Amino acid sequence: MKLFTTLLLTLVLIVLPACTTEREYTADPYTNYDQLWETLDRGYCYFDLKLPKGTTWRDLYHKHRRSLSPQMTNDSLFRVMSDLLAELRDGHVNLISTFDNGHYWKWRSEGPRSYDEVLQGLYLGENYHIAGGLTYKALDYPKGVARPEPIGYIRVSSFASAISHGNVNAVLSRLKGCNGLILDLRNNGGGQVTTSDLLAQHFIRERKLVGYISHKTGPAHDAFSERIPFYIDPLKSGVIWLKPVIVIVNQGVYSAANDFTLRMKGLPQVKILGVKTGGGGGLPMSSELPNGWAVRFSSSRTYDADGADIEQGIAPDFALKEEIKRTSEQDPYIEAAASLLTRWILYIKTKAKQ
Repeated sequence: MKLFTTLLLTLVLIVLPACTTEREYTADPYTNYDQLWETLDRGYCYFDLKLPKGTTWRDLYHKHRRSLSPQMTNDSLFRVMSDLLAELRDGHVNLISTFDNGHYWKWRSEGPRSYDEVLQGLYLGENYHIAGGLTYKALDYPKGVARPEPIGYIRVSSFASAISHGNVNAVLSRLKGCNGLILDLRNNGGGQVTTSDLLAQHFIRERKLVGYISHKTGPAHDAFSERIPFYIDPLKSGVIWLKPVIVIVNQGVYSAANDFTLRMKGLPQVKILGVKTGGGGGLPMSSELPNGWAVRFSSSRTYDADGADIEQGIAPDFALKEEIKRTSEQDPYIEAAASLLTRWILYIKTKAKQ
């Protein structure tokens, strides 16, 4: 974790001076538009993955600049600049003002309807528990019918909610009678990477290479540092879960939740099930424009331990792309995870008897 913090500090020290300078305040639409375009031109890290096919960043500059006019309103300018940024299809690229926050959220809906909050509530029922940002219980069938093998269920809806080691210790201790565990990450749009790291620490026994980070080192679109490895370290004290785990993901899993998926995938007792995650592997940073607005953008790239870029998402070990109908009485993703866990648990029991 210390190494990861050092990487972030290094990123700020190296990239920030290249992207932000003091300048006179001006509300001029052309000056602000040009500065927005130039800031990303020098600091954004995913042009090779994000630009529309056959289009350059300069092409998009001309495409949207023609919509400017000297006397346009702030709302109109905000819309034009947000349209420019939306071309990158990156949830970490945002224009921020006192009156609005531009965003790109289409990654959440680019796939099957794979999560239903009402249906998920049927599984939780009324006798569930809450520990910080974690909602949990021993999983029954809907309407309270017991399962053949005791399985724990933890809903992790966001990494923006507070989750402490004390929370995780309590949850795993209370589920210790279960032989397997489901971590439901669906539609978790992220939050704090430190929180995703904290939760993942409760599922490892020894230090693990998570992947690599490469940050921008200059204005050229291909100017990057060497890939720097980063790791997840085991807990010095606390509850560690080494029984079988299924992590359920979908296209709504983004940013810090994508990072958590990266940290969990490949662990011997963990399998990922569901739809490919939404991605969001870039570490974002911010820069101020001459009119006081801010722009946030991806400025460093994250790769898995095999060197694959995770910006476009992480593929599950077991793909499931079933559409959840609004009339469904069962969640096919929870049921698939529970079925897989049950077979896995029975296999372990059989091997133990031999």
